[in-house]
Amino acid sequence: MPEINVLYVDDEQQNLNSFKASFRTRYRIFTAISVSLALEILEREEIHVLISDQRMPEISGVEFFKITKERYPHIPRVLLTGYTDIEVLAEAVNQGDIYRYITKPWDELELHNSVLNAYDHYKADRALQEKISELQKANDGLNRFVYSLSHELRAPIASATGILDLVKMEGRIDDSGGYWKLMDACIQKLDYYVSQTVQFYKTARFKVVQEQIHFETLVRSLIDLYRTSNGTRDIHFSIAVDEQQPFFGDLFRVEIVIANLLSNAIKCQRPEEPHKKVEIRITTDADEARIVVADNGIGMEAEEATKIFDPFFKGAQPGSLGLGLFILREALEKQNGTVTVDSQKGSGSTFEIHIPNNPEQKD
Repeated sequence: MPEINVLYVDDEQQNLNSFKASFRTRYRIFTAISVSLALEILEREEIHVLISDQRMPEISGVEFFKITKERYPHIPRVLLTGYTDIEVLAEAVNQGDIYRYITKPWDELELHNSVLNAYDHYKADRALQEKISELQKANDGLNRFVYSLSHELRAPIASATGILDLVKMEGRIDDSGGYWKLMDACIQKLDYYVSQTVQFYKTARFKVVQEQIHFETLVRSLIDLYRTSNGTRDIHFSIAVDEQQPFFGDLFRVEIVIANLLSNAIKCQRPEEPHKKVEIRITTDADEARIVVADNGIGMEAEEATKIFDPFFKGAQPGSLGLGLFILREALEKQNGTVTVDSQKGSGSTFEIHIPNNPEQKD
């Protein structure tokens, strides 16, 4: 039998002696004739099960357990009571202040089984705490890895991109048989993978935070960003935002949704199309935000449209790595949102998003 450390607190020395005589061969027993002495023992010894009499002159057993619950929440507490106080006991049990109560005079077998059950509870709780600690360490390690991915890998990517920009400025991008262009494409893919991996990590793990979202400002800032980093000079952006009601949602994830829709619409443009366009229509009401992003790009077949939200599905989209729309769907699921797509090969695609207006923030 494992060594079980039991602390019994009672203001009557006779009860302490009787307990020690009955169970000295079964547990390692500590006794305390006062609450102050019990607290001293708890500070210096590892106690597995705490037993206390209910009626004591300083404070009651339930009140003592409330103190120990705050300081030592992992120790199960067994109350011995010589009178029936159902209301006090029920409250103590419901609040988790006691693990079990036993009437006095105690039955030796009942008390022994209660101690064993309490010890099993103690071990299970400690094992759970150890697992939580291990998971926390693993989580911290994952956070450090993602931080490294986001920052340390971005530094050499930025350096290589700067060198390629110099090559382009000097008009030498076509030199070396197209190797510069090949390097440029590889670096862009690497940068995309890094940014999308970090984005997916944040979408999957970060807590949903509700705040008021101003779609007009958000959309125009995203388009300005894409105009500086993508070949959007020949694309006409049409923006129509009708915010009938203030909308409250997760700004981080809503931005991910719209950014991925815009990125998808830009990449799917047909080079031969003389009037490239992307339309963004957003309306908000008391129930939801409806976001529509349409383009007149390459479009897709019906079969392809059913797979575009799968991870790493590339389809016919030029330059696609198959992550953007998958991350979009993940971000929507966190907000209980939905997405549908209507597309025709050679005519373009229309994505429609519905995101609930958060009721807790409307008042």
